[in-house]
Amino acid sequence: MARLFLTPREIDFISDITKELTKDVRGQKIFYYSVREDLTDVHDVYEESPEKVFNPPVEIEAAVDWRKSEVSTNKFGYDEMSDITIFIHARDLLDRDLNVNVGDYFSYGIKFYEVTSVINEKQVYGQIEHKVGKEIFGKQARQGLINKIANGPTREEFADPGAVQTEFEQQRGFEENSQGPTGDMHQLVKDGKLDPPLSGPHKVTKQGDEITSSFYGDE
Repeated sequence: MARLFLTPREIDFISDITKELTKDVRGQKIFYYSVREDLTDVHDVYEESPEKVFNPPVEIEAAVDWRKSEVSTNKFGYDEMSDITIFIHARDLLDRDLNVNVGDYFSYGIKFYEVTSVINEKQVYGQIEHKVGKEIFGKQARQGLINKIANGPTREEFADPGAVQTEFEQQRGFEENSQGPTGDMHQLVKDGKLDPPLSGPHKVTKQGDEITSSFYGDE
């Protein structure tokens, strides 16, 4: 589509809407561990680092294409491996000054994955400088490559407090919500083209045996 009809204002609108769907509706997230290359020792011959140093995990909202594990049996016994594809909003990475690179790791549920490819998913109506998002392919990490405790949610049968997510709160472009800083931003609001949402972020929470939702006016 010609730039005459699809201006930066439309680009920002598309970005804000798709970001809101990813962050405030879908509710899926990963925890991203970037490798500190400056602190990680690399073997002189094999060019591998048996013990990697990671930055603290960063929570990133994403669309997750989860697939069941593949099971194989060999002379060493039973082996279960899986891979996963995640889609991260490109403008959200820019707003939060985050980089995703091959060789980094992320967790989804109880499993950790190594990033094996990072691909720009598509252009926004043929404008080369604007990308919709990044498609990240992860391969399940072998035991010992990253020794971290997985952040929740993980599995319903687990007893730890973070195993099941009992609260979900939207961000809706606000710098903070009741859970703290969000890093979220809507470009059209920042540019003064739109007013911030009047209702603020909605929340779903479980309190005891009762589930309430500000989306339906339960609170």
